[in-house]
Amino acid sequence: MVVVRALLVALALMVVGACTQVRESEPERTATEQLLFSTAVERVCDALAIQVPPDSRVFVDASYVDGAEGKYLVATLRDRVLREGGQLVAARTGADLVFEPRVGALSVDRKKFLIGIPSFPIPIPLAGTIEFPELALFKRDRQQGVVKLALTGYDASTGTLQQSSEAAYGFSNRTEWAALIFFEWQDNDLVPDPENDRWVGEGAFD
Repeated sequence: MVVVRALLVALALMVVGACTQVRESEPERTATEQLLFSTAVERVCDALAIQVPPDSRVFVDASYVDGAEGKYLVATLRDRVLREGGQLVAARTGADLVFEPRVGALSVDRKKFLIGIPSFPIPIPLAGTIEFPELALFKRDRQQGVVKLALTGYDASTGTLQQSSEAAYGFSNRTEWAALIFFEWQDNDLVPDPENDRWVGEGAFD
C-alpha cells in the first residue's frame, strides 16, 4: 500500500506540474532544428567536389534554392568557392563560371519510439484542459537533418558544361532518451566540444 500511495502522489504531482506551459520557441524553427539544418549543410558542402580554376570569377546561382535553410546552404557554398581560390561576383554578366546547386533533400526526419503512456489532454469542466504528462518506461525520440546536394558548373558566356558533381550527402543527429519515467538524457553531434575555443557560454541541450 505504501508503494501504491507513493506512485499515486508522484502521478498527482506530475499532473499538477503539467498545468504549467512553457513556450519553447518564438521563431518558426527552434534552435535545435536550425542546428540540425545548418550542421548537415556544412557537412554536405565539405563533402562536395568543387573545382575552381585559379582566379576564376564565380557566380553562385541561387534561383533554384528556396527558404531560410536554402539561403544558408548558398552562403556556405559561396564560402567554399572562396576557399578554393575563386572570386565571387554579384551577377552572371561579370562571371567566368556559374555554379548552380541542385538540392535533392533539405529537411529534418523525426522518429519516435515509446514504451509507456503518451501524453493526452484531460478536459476540466469550466477550466478547459490540462495535459496529462507522458509516462515513459522507455523512449527514443530521434531527429536527423538530411541534405542531398549536387552542383553544376558551366561557362557564363556560352553555357557550356564545365563540371557536374556527383550528389553528396550531409547528416546531423539529435536523440532524446527516457527510461523508468524519471530518467532523461540526450546526445547530439550539433555543437562543438566545450573545450573548443568556438564554444562561448553554456550550452542548453540538456
